[in-house]
Amino acid sequence: MKRPVQKPVTEVPSENVFPMRVNKYLAMKGIATRRDADVLVEKKKVYINGSLAALGDKVKETDVVEVRGQARPKAYAYIAFNKPAGMDTHREATDTENVLDTLPSDLKRLSLFPVGRLDKASSGLLILTNDGRVTDRLLNPKYAHEKTYDVRTKQPLRSSFKEKMEVGVNIEGYETKPTKVEILGEDRFRITLTEGKTHQIRRMVVALFNEVKSLQRTSIMGIKLGPTKIGGYRVIEGKELAKFLADLGLA
Repeated sequence: MKRPVQKPVTEVPSENVFPMRVNKYLAMKGIATRRDADVLVEKKKVYINGSLAALGDKVKETDVVEVRGQARPKAYAYIAFNKPAGMDTHREATDTENVLDTLPSDLKRLSLFPVGRLDKASSGLLILTNDGRVTDRLLNPKYAHEKTYDVRTKQPLRSSFKEKMEVGVNIEGYETKPTKVEILGEDRFRITLTEGKTHQIRRMVVALFNEVKSLQRTSIMGIKLGPTKIGGYRVIEGKELAKFLADLGLA
């Protein structure tokens, strides 16, 4: 009987904090997403220092981690999806259609997942990938990556709106970081954030005595929504992908 292939896992980026869960370790190495890493553990394919790993096990920097008998890793894919308002981002206990349900069968087979959330009422750019390395690099606040949104409000903007939004707004005891704001009309503005608190823009607008009528994310770092139709998608590739990965420190 042919012995299973043993695949050492090494060279985890030094900025990662040890000990860390084995699923995060495998995701940061690019072996699998956290979800898929858990499946590998459940299938008894992951070993730490020669011993079978269990779900939730933590890895120290000096540990030797192996994935045994793993098939050739699937190719990474990166998709820019234009989420419609009213659609859920993730699969949850709801009857509402979510982003992943709308994908064609060839993309569903790639085990894509959304990187971060875009609340149900909002629309616009959502990055889908099966590259688990992207999640922390894109969402961790310490990296301060820019995301841009076009917003329409229910009432006209006050004359002091731009200045107050850019300096920072107190939302329930938290002072938001400085932003870039461009006024597009009496009830429209464009804002670029480097953080992503839950419902942050909506809460900032409420703190300045207004409400959001519609909110669309138009870019994440160098990835732009562009002319992609609502509910449609495009593949991120070529120079655009190379720059995106380089900016994340993954190339």
